[in-house]
Amino acid sequence: MLDVVRIMVRRDLLLAVRRRAEVANVLLFFIIVASLFPLGVGPEVNLLRSIAPGVIWVAALLASLLGLGRMFAADYADGTLEQMLLACTPLGLIVVAKVVAHWLVTGLPLVVLAPVLALQFDLPGDALLVLVASLMLGTPSLTLIGAIGAALTLGVRGSSVLTALLVLPLYVPVLILGTTAADAAAGGVGAQAHLLLLAAFLVFAAAFAPLAISAALRISAE
Repeated sequence: MLDVVRIMVRRDLLLAVRRRAEVANVLLFFIIVASLFPLGVGPEVNLLRSIAPGVIWVAALLASLLGLGRMFAADYADGTLEQMLLACTPLGLIVVAKVVAHWLVTGLPLVVLAPVLALQFDLPGDALLVLVASLMLGTPSLTLIGAIGAALTLGVRGSSVLTALLVLPLYVPVLILGTTAADAAAGGVGAQAHLLLLAAFLVFAAAFAPLAISAALRISAE
């Protein structure tokens, strides 16, 4: 079964390489949104430092929404999803492989780019490290939650809008914990509690989201 997961991750990564434009759109959106705020707000250092965690987290959240539509759409269109449902491998493992591959393509680059974009806001070193750690813990949760919405709206007209309406309320706890962690570090307060809560949220999502995604895919396939 681990071989199946490895093969599925490799397959989705190869497909992502062939669709570089879609991946580039997500990263460019993240860069543009995060870069426009310093230009619009002005050079006030204290103001930039105070809004930096929220701006970068909101930009990452919105960028992650852009890539959700293609997580299962291609498999649904060419009939691959039906073969996955009929395979002897548990659908939950296939779902986990697809979520991991999707995060490696969209979530991990956002985490890598975040420190570079945070330099525009003159964020202190400690707050910058906490911001990266919060994104590392939070973006997988966003991917898992978003995959539930993408599976539920699969094959529905206007699915991207419906997916956003479904998952945005569930994104709010992750957004709040991620921004307050960096704010706490910038204010000299320990951010360990916020990061532990983000880690707990990720464990909870990793445990139950694959089951919900599998059920949603079966419903959509019918």
